[in-house]
Amino acid sequence: MGFEFRTVASIAMEWGGAARLGPMLAPRWQARRALVVSDAGLVQAGLLAPVLASLTGAGFAVEVFDAVVADPPEAVVLSAVAQARTFDAGLVIGLGGGSSLDIAKLVAVLLRSEQTLDALYGIGKVKGSRAPLVLVPTTAGTGSEVTNISIITTGETTKMGVVADQLFADFVLLDAQLTLGLPALHTAATGIDAMVHAIEAYTSRHRKNPLSDALAREALRLLSGNLLAACRDCTDRASRDAMLLGAML
Repeated sequence: MGFEFRTVASIAMEWGGAARLGPMLAPRWQARRALVVSDAGLVQAGLLAPVLASLTGAGFAVEVFDAVVADPPEAVVLSAVAQARTFDAGLVIGLGGGSSLDIAKLVAVLLRSEQTLDALYGIGKVKGSRAPLVLVPTTAGTGSEVTNISIITTGETTKMGVVADQLFADFVLLDAQLTLGLPALHTAATGIDAMVHAIEAYTSRHRKNPLSDALAREALRLLSGNLLAACRDCTDRASRDAMLLGAML
């Protein structure tokens, strides 16, 4: 059987690691102007505060784009890119759910590209490089942190996808502490989403391979064994760790 398996360059898992993000990133790049892509809810919940403190403490100048919404439209992408360019960002950090991570991927591409957003839609349409990209998920659901896909809403009932190797992040941080306190409803919905992704991967005929099978089986083991515990106790560290790892796998 012949196959090719690709994913992100580096993945770290550390409880409380988001509060050490600055020292983690400083040795990796010379860029010291970072745009953090997130949503207003996370800002209001205080989840960004320790991350921003860590980044500034490590010598980064930081700007926050917090206008991401669920199923983000093209206008959100363009607004984030405009803010990144005005700030002269050299590094893009996506922190949040799948929508924030998807927006961050495209911002990193468009920040360095002369292509329009429309020109990116499809498979393998992205040309050239992108800005350094870091992704930090705050939900255990989409697994967007380790995919090379971004989905954008283009109309009332239409969506388009960008699929390209440039959308693979340089660095992914899994910090399950960021998911503590997530309500049972959201924990259940995102957890089931992750389980469906694993089932799809295992049963698909397209690009299925031994590595993806192994990851899907382990993902289902972790997710099915911890979803109820995570829903019953939103502060349970062990189940939160397992859910975030399972979603990534």
